[in-house]
Amino acid sequence: MTLRAWARGLKRDAHALWFAARDPRTPWYAKALALAVAGYAFSPIDLIPDFIPVLGLVDDLLLVPAGLWMALKLVPREVLADHRAAAEAAADRPVSRVAAIGVIAVWIVCTIALGLAVAIRLG
Repeated sequence: MTLRAWARGLKRDAHALWFAARDPRTPWYAKALALAVAGYAFSPIDLIPDFIPVLGLVDDLLLVPAGLWMALKLVPREVLADHRAAAEAAADRPVSRVAAIGVIAVWIVCTIALGLAVAIRLG
């Protein structure tokens, strides 16, 4: 399998999880993980920005595939098969603004925590 085919498969599976998270046949715990993983995969903002050398690619190469793998294991096979077919047919990819807001919130909390730690250390 080529790298391009692998990447296409990841996009298809993230899209299929997006659909599966809204399917009533999917258990609640699988829905929660599927929404989190697909939302992050479709977020326009990365947790670790790509301009940071090496670390910027960690989320794209490790976090997203690992999250997809875990979520795909929890979704029932027949539900996943239905939604993989729908994801193949879908022309456009969703964009998760909620996940983008979540990533921004994580960055704000980390910045505040770092600022407090420095203030306490210096004070």
